[in-house]
Amino acid sequence: FKPGVVRLVMELKGKVSPQVFTLEPAGEYGSRLVLDVYPVNPPDPMMALLEGRKDGVEPLKNEQDFQIAEKRPDETVARKSEKPIEAPEIQTSKKSGKPIVDRLVTITLDPGHGGEDPGAVGRAGTYEKNVTLEVARRLKARIDAEPNMRAVLTRDSDFFVPLQMRVQKARRIQSDLFLSIHADAWIKPDARGSSVFVLSEKGASSTQARLLAQKENQADLIGGVNIGSKDLFLARTLLDLSQTGTINDSLKLGKYLLGELGSINTLHKAHVEQAGFAVLKAPDIPSALIETAFISNPEEEARLNDDAYQEKLAGAIVRGIRQYFIKHPPGPKAKLALLG
Repeated sequence: FKPGVVRLVMELKGKVSPQVFTLEPAGEYGSRLVLDVYPVNPPDPMMALLEGRKDGVEPLKNEQDFQIAEKRPDETVARKSEKPIEAPEIQTSKKSGKPIVDRLVTITLDPGHGGEDPGAVGRAGTYEKNVTLEVARRLKARIDAEPNMRAVLTRDSDFFVPLQMRVQKARRIQSDLFLSIHADAWIKPDARGSSVFVLSEKGASSTQARLLAQKENQADLIGGVNIGSKDLFLARTLLDLSQTGTINDSLKLGKYLLGELGSINTLHKAHVEQAGFAVLKAPDIPSALIETAFISNPEEEARLNDDAYQEKLAGAIVRGIRQYFIKHPPGPKAKLALLG
């Protein structure tokens, strides 16, 4: 033991893959060191719901038992009321005069790839993992500046996060939205434009969407985690888990995002595409994957490295988020639960 040195010992039941990162001071909190202790074989969020391992819910009796239940206030949070954080002045819609959001909205931002997974690589040597992180940081700053909104990153530096862990982070903090930020790539350098994808229950909306989903889903194989083993089971249970409602909300969100992205860049497709992206499979969080531009296109690669263009991307995405919440105000925090 050494003076001034803190030693933390944890007795664990199984093998883990720890990740350590820091958080800048925010509100009443100072600088923080965060240690995430993830299991080497992470639990599937769908399987956890089905087996009733979360919040003491009852196990599944049949495939019709899935319903939406309002979340009960967390007792720990309820007790900690000594210094409530004052909400900033609420921004209102010009048309109705009503607030865009009347409670704190949490948005999880997921910079694609990271660590040993570089993602796509541009002709000039730009790594997708670096571009996505820069755009996500700028987007977080803009969201945090919005009244009653905050953003949380699944990674804040260059490290690898398994796909399921990205989803679990979002569900753990009860996110209202999940946005995964990427940069597209194609075999031909003239492919260009921005795209928005959401989860599909049935199949990909195009061959390219299917191929892209396959490519992105292979990220966990790079990191040593195989997430494909339960896909058939997930496909059977998506509808029962009210995934249809979440996908419909995701499509609405995607439409607003795509419209705003079209104001700053060419659209690769004029409609929201759908495919089986593993990172979009949160059963209770509207989620979208944004392909900011084609990193395989030399012109768009240069734009992705430009600070001004990154700010334009962040601004367009925030405007899309605003429009979504104006039309679809967030309700009470809710979660999926199994009811006996």
